[in-house]
Amino acid sequence: MGDPHKPSEFKDIGSLLFRSSPAARIINFITLYRIITFPLLVFFLLQEKIEIFRWLLLASFFTDAIDGFLARRYRATSVLGAKLDSIGDDLTVLAATFGLFVTRFGFIREQATIFVLLFILFLIQVGLSFYRHKKMSTFHTYLAKLATAVTAIFLLSVFFFDRIYYGLFYAAAFLTGIEIIEEIILAVVLKEYRSNVKGLYWVLKESGPGRDDI
Repeated sequence: MGDPHKPSEFKDIGSLLFRSSPAARIINFITLYRIITFPLLVFFLLQEKIEIFRWLLLASFFTDAIDGFLARRYRATSVLGAKLDSIGDDLTVLAATFGLFVTRFGFIREQATIFVLLFILFLIQVGLSFYRHKKMSTFHTYLAKLATAVTAIFLLSVFFFDRIYYGLFYAAAFLTGIEIIEEIILAVVLKEYRSNVKGLYWVLKESGPGRDDI
């Protein structure tokens, strides 16, 4: 049973959206947009309204590109905000991948090995994060941002240009795999939960020789 004096995460979200600074409220509503839009993306996809689906998907990826920048620009970052951002990111990519299943199943079957390997790595990363820190990781490393950007470009190219750019796909898959492996290592080496980590190189550099406070 939880601590009755500890505020619930629902109340924390309410504070984040309605009682934070004006800049933080705008940024958090932008982040929340991706979470709210996920069921709409699935709905329009199942209704075969691909035109609406792809423009909503573009808007979701665009908000992903700007909310992190705005949060750092106006110093409106928080652990809960980072968690919502990660959830929004994952749901957007999930919706786009589901779109591939619906519209490009032959491509999914052709590249099944890559998709399965990435999914297994993702499950290991999530499981290890919960095992080590009792929560989902929100590292938002530089490599994760790069992998997300390349993946977004690939996915949008499929729905807007109606073709598969294999070079983009393999680049996105490679970067995503390396990024997940980096997060797995970070989950192992970080003793305490941390959000918005630049990357493994910076974590090891911060620790320095002879230090044991990673």
